[in-house]
Amino acid sequence: MSMASNIDYTSPSTQYAFDVNTSPLFKKDDNNYINILGIQQLNTLENVSLLDIFLSANNVVEPHYHQNAAELVYCISGAVTVSMLNPFTKNILNYSITPGQVVNVPQGWWHYEMATVDNTHLLAIFDAPTPEVILGSDILKFTPANIMAHTYCMDENKWREAIEPVQPTTYIGPYTNCNRNFSQPYLQYRQQSSQPYQQPHQQIHYMPQYPQYWSNR
Repeated sequence: MSMASNIDYTSPSTQYAFDVNTSPLFKKDDNNYINILGIQQLNTLENVSLLDIFLSANNVVEPHYHQNAAELVYCISGAVTVSMLNPFTKNILNYSITPGQVVNVPQGWWHYEMATVDNTHLLAIFDAPTPEVILGSDILKFTPANIMAHTYCMDENKWREAIEPVQPTTYIGPYTNCNRNFSQPYLQYRQQSSQPYQQPHQQIHYMPQYPQYWSNR
């Protein structure tokens, strides 16, 4: 039996159990929040960590990717559609899962999850002690508007206006103060989003890690 060389199993500070309910990552409201377990919470973890995710219908774990870990999404209760961009085929893949079913998201793939019923509970398992993340909201908000406009031949003022409502580090959308009408069926959204991209996918290099806790702004 092999042991990790950097763990001192004789130390009184070595931890073997943890209550994930006490480790919030992000909370939108009482029905939409994420708890985290990584090596900072449980110091005997090796190449494994998890997010405990709770969602109500039509709430979305925002588009993002993990540059250092693959993700296995396991549905505990409710129902969710896991979507990801295959960077080799340029197709959006949509997988609707219910309790006991899983979706594997390869390392570095752009993806997001939308709950299709209330009381959805997911477990996201990573092959890294602390999964790093690049969030779509951060890309939109922190990339200079003049660079986006110049690169993609856009009107800079219109781009600024379009992204003005975006809140950095969204995690779960839409925002609680969003007044848009979300009555359109999710199936229609899925059909629109399933068209393949026509241009090569370019991975963006930006290296934050999950923070200990983000509260809703």
